[in-house]
Amino acid sequence: MKKTTLLLIILACSHAIWAQVQNDNLVQYVKPIIGTERMGHTFPGATVPFGSVQLSPETDTIPYEVNGKYVADVYKYCAGYQYDDKTIVGFAHTHYNGTGHSDLGDFLIMPTVGKLQLNPGTAANPSSGFRSRFSHTTEVAEADYYKVKLEDYNITAELTSTTRVGFHQYTFPKTDSAHIILDLMYNIYNYPGKDVWTYVRVLNDSTVVGYRQTRGWARNRTVYFAMKFSQPFVEYGYKSFSTNEPYAGFWRRFNLTKNFPLMEGHDLRAYFNFSTKLDNKIKIKFALSPVSMDGAMENMQAEVPGWNFQSVKKEGQLAWQKELSKIKIQTISDSDKVNFYTAMYHAFINPTIYMDIDGKYKGIDQKIHIAKGFTNYTTFSLWDTHRALHPLFTIIQPKRDNDMVQSMLAHFAESPFQMLPVWSSYANENWCMTGYHAVSVIADAVIKGINTFDAKKALAACITTADNPIYDNISAYRKYGFIPDENSENSVSTTLEYAYDDWCIAQLAKKVGDKKHYNEFIKRSQNYKNVYDPSIGYMRPKNKEGVFRKNFDPLETSGEGFIEGNAWNYSLYVPHDPVGMIQMEGGDKPFIERLDKLFTTYLPDKYFAHTEDITRDGLIGNYVHGNEPSHHIAYLYNWTSQPWKTQQTVRMILKSQYHNGADGLGGNDDTGQMSAWYIFSALGFYPVAPGSDQYALGSPLVKKADLKLENGKHLIIETKNQSEQNVYVSKVELNGKLLAQPFIKQSDITNGGKLVFWMTNKH
Repeated sequence: MKKTTLLLIILACSHAIWAQVQNDNLVQYVKPIIGTERMGHTFPGATVPFGSVQLSPETDTIPYEVNGKYVADVYKYCAGYQYDDKTIVGFAHTHYNGTGHSDLGDFLIMPTVGKLQLNPGTAANPSSGFRSRFSHTTEVAEADYYKVKLEDYNITAELTSTTRVGFHQYTFPKTDSAHIILDLMYNIYNYPGKDVWTYVRVLNDSTVVGYRQTRGWARNRTVYFAMKFSQPFVEYGYKSFSTNEPYAGFWRRFNLTKNFPLMEGHDLRAYFNFSTKLDNKIKIKFALSPVSMDGAMENMQAEVPGWNFQSVKKEGQLAWQKELSKIKIQTISDSDKVNFYTAMYHAFINPTIYMDIDGKYKGIDQKIHIAKGFTNYTTFSLWDTHRALHPLFTIIQPKRDNDMVQSMLAHFAESPFQMLPVWSSYANENWCMTGYHAVSVIADAVIKGINTFDAKKALAACITTADNPIYDNISAYRKYGFIPDENSENSVSTTLEYAYDDWCIAQLAKKVGDKKHYNEFIKRSQNYKNVYDPSIGYMRPKNKEGVFRKNFDPLETSGEGFIEGNAWNYSLYVPHDPVGMIQMEGGDKPFIERLDKLFTTYLPDKYFAHTEDITRDGLIGNYVHGNEPSHHIAYLYNWTSQPWKTQQTVRMILKSQYHNGADGLGGNDDTGQMSAWYIFSALGFYPVAPGSDQYALGSPLVKKADLKLENGKHLIIETKNQSEQNVYVSKVELNGKLLAQPFIKQSDITNGGKLVFWMTNKH
């Protein structure tokens, strides 16, 4: 995933004494610096933890395609905001955090004064439309708060939010020509025809409801809204920019575009006009619903019944304080603390709550359901997040993770394909990436004992998914024990991912006492061996006859049988069987040499320049930290005679791939996975194979950490002799007992106690 940057959280708190850290109100020090977002994959706006609303500025309207050709620059706008841009076109309510593909950008609002303009204009000529110039010197960003001066209009914009409501506050100059534009055709990754249908109904002089249906990454997505102004508008109207509506029927007898209470069609932009006094604050409550306009109104009334902007902001920041306080740390430097709490902030944005205040949500079957006994979530980027984000949730957010699994099981029950989610969003399956990694998250939850759902029913859903003949060459995989080269351009990496997922199913089957399916899937989990070519020492595509591809370059990241990676990295993707992998690759010494070379072999640009999701910033030698399939690799030294190299390498990655300046991440955050890797590694352990209760130890970056667990217990992590140079671990004690191996279990964490690392500069 391509280079992006941290939404920085600068924490000015002193870390001189641990007692003070224990009492810190972390959010009062949270100051996300907007001056660092280069790729635009993280939004800088207002959201509460796991909120349905992510209210954020949009800085341009780059389309996905022009004349049928992909516009490469659109990739920079996965989250709508680009730091290098000089103008803002408005503030939209839905965004993804750190994804390498995108959608959303619903319901853009832009305040203006003067002549009403209903097109955004261009970055080169802002005055040709409603966009406004802005300066980073006037931007303020905190947890659940964003502020900026719109220079062309002398308007101060402020944003905050609740779970389902975006709250805007615009301070206007004195004018009789104040406008609030509601852009209903703006989309992230936009293209002609993406806006399927728009409906807006004006209820009175301050209340508007409606919905919009779009066809994008989510093929059939409908979002409902309710919008309420703090003062009446004096007139309103809209303009349709669609060129495909020649028939108007007998509606043509009306002037539909001005002061008409119903607006319908494609590609609409509405406006609401006001007269304002000097420093007149127009506030807008904008509620979302996956179900109905009435649902949006009820969400608004429940979450923001009044007009106190500061109160809503305070409540949102208290919600962030609660989440950030689940791990309190002491560090060597403030920059490490910045990185850590930035990572926590990112990790608690997605998945997102997807239901109304009354529990109603729209399922993938497009029917309305009620979440009984759980909170329904969406935005499951499972190819990324099964690796570390969901395992982190089993420790810090077990109730939420349990609810997320129940949301996945509901998705399965409602799916016309009888599939667990692959990459699901807004009652849609996006089918993005490979594998069936929901089974990893489900198995991990059961193995770690956080589930309240029926594990046997969950196992049945996992098996049905793993045997589903309509999905990505599963039939061929079951027939041959691998995916043949001629069947898929990602034949090898998908085979490896299926083998890991099958191992997860085996662990779940073993847990519930299903010996038949345990034996079946533990055997399938060994399929990784079927794509290993011992003659060259790499995983390699082969055809149905079992003949390996003749022309093959293990350094190439595209077209060689792997998705977003090369054979060097993917040949080490056997997280569930490191011992078997090491034996397959020749034993301890050759395997250590292989790992060493991965981190030191230079990968020329020609091998990844054409791959949008890999950049030089995310590379260490030939190791791709900026992409998820390699995230476990540094910890594999723990299965060799040289575990100290895990310690050395992890600390090197922490320092080289995470920064609190410009270009702070070497890859997309991918809805929290990059951040979860940082959190785990900074604490000193990592889940190499989710679906197991085991964590591999590394080299903690913190001086001290207090993990506040939901069961009321605390895990205290301490490091003795911590320093920048002391990256090696001479010994580790758990509750006073010396650990003989560099591993701990989930119960060691959740039972609470003290984990102490003795640090040294010698291995």
